[in-house]
Amino acid sequence: MESLAAAVLDGSVFSEKFWRQISGPEEQRLMQMMSYGLAGIGVVVAILLRYINTPYGRHASSALGAGLPPTLGWLVQEAPSFLVPLLLVLCSGGSRLSYWPNRILLGLFLTHYAYRAFIFPFLIRGGKPLPIVTILMAFVFCSYNGYLQGRSLSNYIEYPRYWIKDLRFIIGLAAWLSGLLINIHSDHILRNLRKPGETGYKIPRGGLFEYVSGANFFGEIVEWFGFALACSTLESTVFAFFTFLILSNRARQHHMWYLKKFEDYPRSRKILIPFVY
Repeated sequence: MESLAAAVLDGSVFSEKFWRQISGPEEQRLMQMMSYGLAGIGVVVAILLRYINTPYGRHASSALGAGLPPTLGWLVQEAPSFLVPLLLVLCSGGSRLSYWPNRILLGLFLTHYAYRAFIFPFLIRGGKPLPIVTILMAFVFCSYNGYLQGRSLSNYIEYPRYWIKDLRFIIGLAAWLSGLLINIHSDHILRNLRKPGETGYKIPRGGLFEYVSGANFFGEIVEWFGFALACSTLESTVFAFFTFLILSNRARQHHMWYLKKFEDYPRSRKILIPFVY
């Protein structure tokens, strides 16, 4: 099998012939190993985040060196999650995309990252530069995960004809949509905390922020667990698991920061899950 590194260097990675050559049981085993590897990385990172803050935004340190403007930083780090699956389909033909479940599920993934990479960054008001090291880590993850989700849904996963009527698909789709809307609404609240000319941080009010400190994180977790249920694949399940590990830690960090920063911060608010945690 032609190595991926060599294919990238000689440009053949963009040919349909290359993807036909590597398709099969060996690539499926590779994707399985990559999925388990992602789960392991998530556990390790989650443990580390119990002791160090995620290096971005209010938690970023000048010791990390130069950064990029937030709009450019978010675009660069999130774009691979949209572009990698799209390129995979364009280069390989996407043999499974003749089936509606595969089309819809890949469409859900691309819809989220179209928003996150190409809409959300241009709505940012102010904000601190994103450290380059943080951008690079996110870029690698988005490329890695974009390959797993894009390749599995476009080339391998076989769903029965009735899948779009299956309860798992219906509940998962509803959860995905609910999570996306919560995420977008929470982003809107955070963007509008400060009036023109104001600086500094404020306590978020409205929406799920009345119940939890990490409303935006809660929305994204619900979204990807819904996606995992609708897909019912190893790749999507590991992605949801990884998302929960990372974002639950971010929510905890934000909650602790709010409690220290504001004496009048509502003590009744939970960290991530309304009324529970």
